[in-house]
Amino acid sequence: MRNICMLLVAWLYCYGMHAQIIDKPNTPHYNADSIRDELDKGPYFTLFKDNYFIGGTSIGHKPTKQNSDVKFQISISQRLTKSKLPFNSFLFIEYTQKAFWNVFEKSLPMVDLNFNPGIGLGHLIIHQNRYIGKAGILIEHESNGKDSIYSRSWNRITFSGALLIEKNLEIQFKTWIPIIDGENNKDILKYCGIAQLATSYISENQRWGFTTILTKRSGWNLNFNTILEFNFRLFPKENQYFFVQYYNGYGECLLDYNKFRSRLRIGFVIKPRNFSNY
Repeated sequence: MRNICMLLVAWLYCYGMHAQIIDKPNTPHYNADSIRDELDKGPYFTLFKDNYFIGGTSIGHKPTKQNSDVKFQISISQRLTKSKLPFNSFLFIEYTQKAFWNVFEKSLPMVDLNFNPGIGLGHLIIHQNRYIGKAGILIEHESNGKDSIYSRSWNRITFSGALLIEKNLEIQFKTWIPIIDGENNKDILKYCGIAQLATSYISENQRWGFTTILTKRSGWNLNFNTILEFNFRLFPKENQYFFVQYYNGYGECLLDYNKFRSRLRIGFVIKPRNFSNY
């Protein structure tokens, strides 16, 4: 693990680092000046990950008020600098909040809120004046804000990279160095994983897309948490999509990170421009 992390650090040093910025896979030709211009002209405040509101129930079981819920996520980022740092990189902060809401139970309780702030360094990767991907390093914290036996928290130094296979297909990879400070989740890597691989496809007219996200849990066996997502743009000129998400595995929420879930949810999503972060 140590050797892998050292290689990732070296790779990131050579190619620069990523945050949410204006991605332009459909206009891939750049020169040194245009790279800086794209960064500096881009919005400082933007979406970071998908922002969605979805509801559903367990797969393979009769729907009940205990295994049916609403899940929603809010994710934003703010660029703190222009592209004046080494490799035209820039500093940014991000905040993601994920909620699990039992709307079918009495009093409609919020079962778990997961808070995920972070600070990172980002940059596009350009090779021979062509956009080929992005990479990043992010220091992040995640907790559920509860106390006593219900408290869950951990910190990560996350290394991420993305490769544009073609203008409509991207592969993302990230891994992390965990710093586990939560007393009640010392075994969190067994369930929330040590690395993640995501593949995203966007149709030629950008009307629909499909994503697969695999999170490798710790251990030498092939144990993955799996997310399958499908989105369809409802109106051609609006950034609102019909959204279907299927989750299968552990670690969906921090409170019950060690409990298995297989849930299908449907709703809507607001996406960052072009490819999302995962």
